[in-house]
Amino acid sequence: MTTYAFPPPALPTVPVEGSSDVFPVRRILCVGRNYAAHAREMGGDTRDPPFFFAKPADAVVPLPTTVPYPSATSDLHHEIELVAALKGGGENLTPEQAIALVFGYAVGVDLTRRDLQGAAKAKGQPWEAGKAFDASAPISAIRSMGGPPPQGAIFLSVNGEERQRGQIADMIWNVAEVIAKASQLWRLEAGDLIFTGTPEGVGPIVRGDRIEGVVEGVGQLSFTLA
Repeated sequence: MTTYAFPPPALPTVPVEGSSDVFPVRRILCVGRNYAAHAREMGGDTRDPPFFFAKPADAVVPLPTTVPYPSATSDLHHEIELVAALKGGGENLTPEQAIALVFGYAVGVDLTRRDLQGAAKAKGQPWEAGKAFDASAPISAIRSMGGPPPQGAIFLSVNGEERQRGQIADMIWNVAEVIAKASQLWRLEAGDLIFTGTPEGVGPIVRGDRIEGVVEGVGQLSFTLA
């Protein structure tokens, strides 16, 4: 029998829409610059292949609740994203194999300490302090649906003012391609969440702001930054 030196932490989970089940989170992978306009906004080349960074599983914040403003930053940014939740795994998958792994989709916000990320980039250092902090991945309930996601609008507002808007169909690399590419770098497993990139319009948020996001055909989220 395995004994632990101290009680193990609770497994991070996300609610499943319309069910008493919860989705156990194993890992969070995020895709950078996957919409052409955002890639240009951030100074990238729209022809670049997808690249990934990670957040810890316990960065998820199932909603509704308030989200704490993180420490050590004065430039926190919002990034609305479609999130793919996986029910299976594998390595070196084709896009067709990859899309078959999808359990469902959710709406997520990749919160970013932009000042810390920028300082790390300037020195060629890792991004963890800018991206992988506590409560940096607010997420809606997961809508169980297989196959490719709806190709409608994705948008975010702050205090009722629209900040971001795009179309899922405008992704440079679609969800199947993103999952397949990730499987070339890691062995994917059930419980993995993949944040698939954000459209243009990312910007700062402050304490007291009300953030609302929608992915048509998938769901919506809202939270207040405390």
